[in-house]
Amino acid sequence: MRRGACAAAAAIVLAGIVTAAGPASAATTCTPKLQVLGSLGTSGGYNPGNRQTEGVLAFGTGKLSVGVSGARPVYWTGTTLHKVPLPAADLQGELIAVNKGGLMVGRVLGAGGYVFTYRAGAPAVTPLPGSDYAYGEADVNDAGYVVSRNQAGAGLVWKDGQKVRELPLPADAGPGTSLELVTAVNNKGDVLGVAKQDHEVPETGQHIERTYPVIWPGDGGPARSLAPSTQDSYVQDLDESGRVVGYDWYGPGYQFTPWTWTPPYTGSGSSPGVLNTHPYGTFEAISPTTNVSVGTAKFHPDEQLVPDQAQLWPGTGPVLALPRLAANQASAAGSVSDDGRVGGAAVNAKGKLKPVIWTCATKQAYLP
Repeated sequence: MRRGACAAAAAIVLAGIVTAAGPASAATTCTPKLQVLGSLGTSGGYNPGNRQTEGVLAFGTGKLSVGVSGARPVYWTGTTLHKVPLPAADLQGELIAVNKGGLMVGRVLGAGGYVFTYRAGAPAVTPLPGSDYAYGEADVNDAGYVVSRNQAGAGLVWKDGQKVRELPLPADAGPGTSLELVTAVNNKGDVLGVAKQDHEVPETGQHIERTYPVIWPGDGGPARSLAPSTQDSYVQDLDESGRVVGYDWYGPGYQFTPWTWTPPYTGSGSSPGVLNTHPYGTFEAISPTTNVSVGTAKFHPDEQLVPDQAQLWPGTGPVLALPRLAANQASAAGSVSDDGRVGGAAVNAKGKLKPVIWTCATKQAYLP
């Protein structure tokens, strides 16, 4: 699954969180550390406000993780980096999802780009028919269903390399509504996305513009609109219970607020607030079953009083910070697993951006 596939079938206990496996003290073998992974060594520093060229974007089983290094799709076994064979050496892209069977999903960027699948050791990637790079957020569940959205505005589902379904807009979508993103799928088959309405009412001259979450239920029921937050809502991930995470965005500025929606989705969701050292922040991922959300605490790129910092919310209480790789250097989190790993990127003491994993992340998280 995208941004944190379950690493084991059994429920795993994180520090301070009790699941079916028992009390939090059961996680005695977990060793907190900030692990730096192998990289291609071609990336510069951190780019505030932009997608990073280094980072761990999803977790598979065992020691497998996937992401980007040097702006190219890569995966790691432990800290060892492996390149994904693209058809041309100058192509850029990233791996953004992986399931428990090792099926990876990525995207090639630039003109002629596409969403693809890949398995470790394969001689080439497999482009998915009808996909393209422009809106290539994507995910895969453990049954092998891949979801994404193409530039034409169609939400697509593939299985075994073939398109099997298109995702319709909700019945209550008003005029001028289009599908902007498809971001996640869980093992029940629930698909998560973002719709945008941009419509001028001829009779009144009123301009309706709003961005809100959409869920396509895994049971085959009709697409459902979720009430947006107080601003535009960009959802990023959902867990096995249907909890949704993302962020509220107030444009044209840089005002992000972490946001969550919980079944049965009767309201406009809620926010635990921001990290106490930063005015803005996002949630980019939620663990499959342990209700741990991660993202990045932010300032406006032009007003960087404090560098961006990876953040974690254990499901209750305040948003917490994850340790930086080097003092006063930026970091960001984009994936989380049930066994306590958080993946992302961080800048080292030499100013270089590196892919990193925080192990036993809830034990490392702190309130600044």
